[in-house]
Amino acid sequence: MSTIVEIEDAIEHLPLAERESLESRLLIRRFGMNALNPNERQALLASLDEADQEIEAGGGLSGDAMRQALRSWVGK
Repeated sequence: MSTIVEIEDAIEHLPLAERESLESRLLIRRFGMNALNPNERQALLASLDEADQEIEAGGGLSGDAMRQALRSWVGK
């Protein structure tokens, strides 16, 4: 397979589970941790650790508070 059209055609003929697995792998490759530079990766992991510690300490937002915060973030 050498052209995008041939590859797309082959993907369309994959069983659903295999196609979903391939899509996941491509998304991870494009947007996963490997797409980050070392500084971005370190900052993300530190942020996730901090959030995890806040949750473990009983912090965080209720579902209603999260919905309200989300609306403010997206401007609605």
